[in-house]
Amino acid sequence: MLIKQEAIVSTALAGAIIGASVGGWINDRFGRKKAIILADTLFFIGSVVMAAAINPAILIVGRVFVGLGVGMASMASPLYISEASPTRVRGALVSLNGFLITGGQFLSYVINLAFTNAPGTWRWMLGVAALPALTQIVLMLMLPESPRWLFRKGKEEEAKQILRKIYPPQDVEDEIITLKESVEMETKDDSTSNKVSIIKLLKTKTVRRGLYAGMGLQIFQQFVGINTVMYYSPTIVQLAGFASNRTALLLSLVTAGINAFGSILSIYFIDKTGRKKLLLFSLSGVVVSLVVLTVVFHQTTTHSPMVSEIETSFFNNTCPDYRTAFDAAKWDCMKCLKASPECGFCASAGNKLLPGACLISNDTTEDQCQKEQRQWYTRGCPSQNGWLALIGLSLYILFFSPGMGTVPWVVNSEIYPLRYRGVCGGMASTSNWVSNLIVAQSFLSLTDAIGTSYTFMIFIFITVAAIVFVVVFVPETKGLPIEEVTMSSTPTGLAQPRHELHSY
Repeated sequence: MLIKQEAIVSTALAGAIIGASVGGWINDRFGRKKAIILADTLFFIGSVVMAAAINPAILIVGRVFVGLGVGMASMASPLYISEASPTRVRGALVSLNGFLITGGQFLSYVINLAFTNAPGTWRWMLGVAALPALTQIVLMLMLPESPRWLFRKGKEEEAKQILRKIYPPQDVEDEIITLKESVEMETKDDSTSNKVSIIKLLKTKTVRRGLYAGMGLQIFQQFVGINTVMYYSPTIVQLAGFASNRTALLLSLVTAGINAFGSILSIYFIDKTGRKKLLLFSLSGVVVSLVVLTVVFHQTTTHSPMVSEIETSFFNNTCPDYRTAFDAAKWDCMKCLKASPECGFCASAGNKLLPGACLISNDTTEDQCQKEQRQWYTRGCPSQNGWLALIGLSLYILFFSPGMGTVPWVVNSEIYPLRYRGVCGGMASTSNWVSNLIVAQSFLSLTDAIGTSYTFMIFIFITVAAIVFVVVFVPETKGLPIEEVTMSSTPTGLAQPRHELHSY
């Protein structure tokens, strides 16, 4: 059963990797608009297949389709928004895309909660996702193609008409001239071919520098531990003393709400403070938050309530590992939970910090424990400082969301030359999903090997490395027209802000 669950989860990530990797080519070959419509179509098909699945194999097929759509849209949507936005609000509009994603996650929690008592619960949860995909397909058909992609394909008149709708009259002619010069520079050395040469791209020093910045940000976005923190949110809730599953679900709504609120902050600040400052502020806050979580997890591990033989025998369904242990007198809550997935901890009545019982973990035992006015723990242990864990979790999401949550997508939609924008964006997006898969598949083994607190400590070091990376490799693109951001001294060169490239 566990293997099937892992397969269902991992196939969506695998699909996203494939979708992101081919999405770059599709964007450059067929246009941003068609790429987004294709992504929506794949997502729609996947949602319908999952809702109608009659066995795990069909459910996995649906997950693959959904993953393909998500991976393709993850780089196509920011790219389209960036290329069709006025310079002064470009960052805010790309950040708005991030807010709608996080807001959608919050809404999905609410919808799932509403469907918990409906017949065929999981089918409704999966199938309802087809509606927004279908809605976006209809809306995208009414929107124009990216004017910059049209210019690159020689459809200048159509592109000019779109630009005149985007920019005020006093700015539009300058924008058209700059865009035309940029395209001419990129095609000057290769006027007979529109094909993108990956080898040539990788051999071009300035393009490589752009990929360092873009791919690096996407990799660090995952490796600073966002998925680990989100995965451990039920544990963190239990550490804070909220052992009820329903309470944990309700608090997850709060977590998703904070995530959405952080995206709103990004919309407001990204075009005011700039991308680089927002990244550095975000990462600095993440370090502080991870320190709090590391300390709390360490304290919980080393100071969890003891296991009482008297309390345990009261329930008459002792955890087998505790019953046969030679050092049972030294067992505490953490030793009980780590002994086996079949073990749970029933806290003492009245004061959860006093010695409790190590019991077999099942629904019957949980009911017996709770009938005695006790709290039941299977992931974390009671702690007098557990409230600090909630603060650490909230701060982490609040700092991560407006900076590292959205800025990597904004930067990747801006820094590449028009000729390579789809391919480079696809490579960066692929690196994000690959990193996501690596973290998702490895952190449980890591926590088993070195413990939770030391795992978070590793994320602290990675986040510090990310700060250094941003300072050295990431250029500031605030307020620069895309064509100036991507201006270069060579025809196929990279995105070089005129006043910033030297900072590489």
